[in-house]
Amino acid sequence: MKLHDYPTAPNPRRVRFFMAEKGLAIPTVTVDLAQRAQFAPAFRALNPACTVPVLELDDGTAISEVPVICRYLEDRHPTPTLMGDTAEHRAVIGMWDRRMENDGYLAAMEAVRNSLPGLAGRALVGPHNYAQIPDLAARGRQRLADFMTDLNVRLRDTSHIAGEAFSIADITAFVTLDFARARLKLALPDEATALHAWFTRIAARPGAQA
Repeated sequence: MKLHDYPTAPNPRRVRFFMAEKGLAIPTVTVDLAQRAQFAPAFRALNPACTVPVLELDDGTAISEVPVICRYLEDRHPTPTLMGDTAEHRAVIGMWDRRMENDGYLAAMEAVRNSLPGLAGRALVGPHNYAQIPDLAARGRQRLADFMTDLNVRLRDTSHIAGEAFSIADITAFVTLDFARARLKLALPDEATALHAWFTRIAARPGAQA
């Protein structure tokens, strides 16, 4: 088994964080996105969507998409659970993780991919080219601001996003906010004290350095 990875991309980082929290050491293969290696014929044959991460199993099966890779790893290595150990917990964690992705991660991608000069013509990941739309970049920034406000409200009442236990929802949110801070220079609001406290706690976890 091996993980096709790119060190500075946020989606592969989400999987590495998940692996680290489970104590999994899976060999990685770097797909150099800066050199457009995701479009090379060999990688395109592995994943026609031309995205990372991809978990390649020993029998050659290729699994892409972060939630699906994590679901596979959770099923193979159920402890410590990061996706819930009862039907109710799985549903609640899945709900919050989806919110973190839809409201936060996708907003960050909207802002980044529609604004950075190096991504001109690449406003969406994948095999097709799309022009940047500056208004979408502005909307992405506003969505991220709202995301942080809403998340701060949530974290006033609970220590972690999906409840009192650390979960994949925390990974998705943390990687999103750290990526927005690095690429968009978008800091956490000073008044969002609950969000700051949560971010500091998650940053101290071993997986945050993966």
